[in-house]
Amino acid sequence: MSQQDLTADMLTRIRNSIRNREKSVRCLNNRLNRGVAQVLQDEGFINGFEIVDNGREGVLRVDLKYGPRGEHVIRQIDRVSKPGCRVYRGVGDLPRPLQGLGIAVVSTSRGVLSDRRCREENVGGELVAIVS
Repeated sequence: MSQQDLTADMLTRIRNSIRNREKSVRCLNNRLNRGVAQVLQDEGFINGFEIVDNGREGVLRVDLKYGPRGEHVIRQIDRVSKPGCRVYRGVGDLPRPLQGLGIAVVSTSRGVLSDRRCREENVGGELVAIVS
């Protein structure tokens, strides 16, 4: 079975694993998924990630993060740009989820960045996901 949208699959796996209170989740490894995981780690939504070799392209293992009393750090994670309908935004039109408490993950010419880094570097791009 071939998968069309690997990033949507990754976000769904993270969403389901958080709902089941799992410690980590395995996702398919590609450049965009590694970039999304790096942004989530830099912004403090996950503990970390690593690439596990499986003989082919590898598997991305994401270590999920919870609060001190077990509350969810990631409350909502949604895919915005889809293969059938790409969503591009300039730096002035990037959303501020939860008035700055959440992040928007943006794929730019400088790599996958959060909306804060996009504003610092004055660059826009494809709006991949919104995390709050």
